[in-house]
Amino acid sequence: MARKKVEDEGVKGDWIVTYSDMVTLLLCFFVALFDPAEADSTAVNAMFSALNNIGMGASTGGNTYSAGRSADLGNTIMSLPSMESGRFLGTALRKAVSLFNPEIRSNKVRVTHDERGLVISLASDAFFNPASARINIESTRDILLRLGTLLVSDELRGRKFRIEGHTDSEVTDPDGLWEDNWQLSSERARAVLRYLSALGVAEDRFQIAGFADTAPIAGNATAEGRAYNRRVDIIILDEGHL
Repeated sequence: MARKKVEDEGVKGDWIVTYSDMVTLLLCFFVALFDPAEADSTAVNAMFSALNNIGMGASTGGNTYSAGRSADLGNTIMSLPSMESGRFLGTALRKAVSLFNPEIRSNKVRVTHDERGLVISLASDAFFNPASARINIESTRDILLRLGTLLVSDELRGRKFRIEGHTDSEVTDPDGLWEDNWQLSSERARAVLRYLSALGVAEDRFQIAGFADTAPIAGNATAEGRAYNRRVDIIILDEGHL
């Protein structure tokens, strides 16, 4: 019984080693944060006085200082533009996925994100007839109405948008309406802009561009890949890409 009691007492004292290591690491951390070049002599002397008392039985603890520059460090980090952008992107992405869930399942709409912002891709084959820049309003009106509702929502207040037209690599008909895919992709982007503007989205919030077949998202060697590349992207721009 005596031997067990001695072992228990030894175990009870082991915590002081871990505690001392922790205190040392905390001290090193705060020393690294401390900038002596910006501290007045009174504060420095008070700090050294507090450190000199460490380990003395009569010590009542170090001096207490008022909140310094690092006191709101956590709040400052959370208010950085990148954090705000991340929160916005997550909220907008969830709303768009919920709003267009039936069309996402049928591959009429894709919702993704990249460094530019949130990208809502409209499959050209669902919204336009081949070699046409006229929107199939009869079959896509409901989708475009929901898109317009999203763009004028309070969550996107003050945001800018870019509409990008894209084609596959097949050349246009020389006897057709379009000289090349640049013209076709630009006209399709303009057609979407005109319709969204008619729904009440201010035109001065938009940019438009036609990329022809220069920005594919799939290979053009197969019919399926070309279908993916024929699209109109509506991009809810991040603040860094206005």
